[in-house]
Amino acid sequence: MSGSPLVLVVIAALTIIDSFFPPVPSESIVVALAAIAVTSGQPPLWALFLVAAVAAAIGDNIAYQLGRLLHPGGDRGPRWLRGPRMTRTFAWAAQALERRGAVLILVGRHIPVGRVAVNMTAGASGYPLRRFVPLSILAGLAWSAYAVVIGTLAGRWVHDNPLLGAAIAVVVALILGVIVDRVVSAVQGRRDQRRARLTRGVPASNNR
Repeated sequence: MSGSPLVLVVIAALTIIDSFFPPVPSESIVVALAAIAVTSGQPPLWALFLVAAVAAAIGDNIAYQLGRLLHPGGDRGPRWLRGPRMTRTFAWAAQALERRGAVLILVGRHIPVGRVAVNMTAGASGYPLRRFVPLSILAGLAWSAYAVVIGTLAGRWVHDNPLLGAAIAVVVALILGVIVDRVVSAVQGRRDQRRARLTRGVPASNNR
C-alpha cells in the first residue's frame, strides 16, 4: 500500500482527524511508512514529511476552532471530551497556557491526548490566533520530522525486513511518546507543589 498514489491523501486525512480525535493513530502510520520507504522508496520521504507537517498544522487549527465552539472540559461537546481524564487534562492545559503557551503548544503536539487538550483549550480560552497559527506550523514541522526520523532510523537498522522495521519504529515512537508525557506530567506536578507551598506561605508572611 505504501506505493499507492492515495497513501499521502490517507495520511493527510488521518493526521487532520487525529488532531482532535486521539484514537486515530496518525503518528504510528507516519512512522511505519517512513520505515518502509527506506527500503521501497515509496512514498518519498520528503513528500511524507511535508504532507504530515501540513496536515498536522491544519488539524491543530481545526482543534483550536472547535475549542472556541465546544468549550472543552465543560458540559458541552462529545461525551469523550467530558470524561474525568480529559477534564483534568483540559484544566492542566488552561493553567499552563497562561504561563508558557508557546512551549506547551510545541510539546503538546507530540502527546496524542495532550495536543487535543492544548489546542482546544487555546481556542476556548481566547489564546491569540495570530500567535497560535505560526506555533502550530512549527509544531507540525517538528512532529513530522520526529516521526519520519524515527521511522527512517528503524528502517535502515533492519533494511532487509521493512515490516519489522515499521514495527520497531512504531514501538520506539510509542515509548518516546510515553516518556514525553511522563516528563511533562512530572514537571507540572513539581510546579503545582511549589505553587501550593508558596500559596500556603502567603498568609503566614502577612500575619508577621
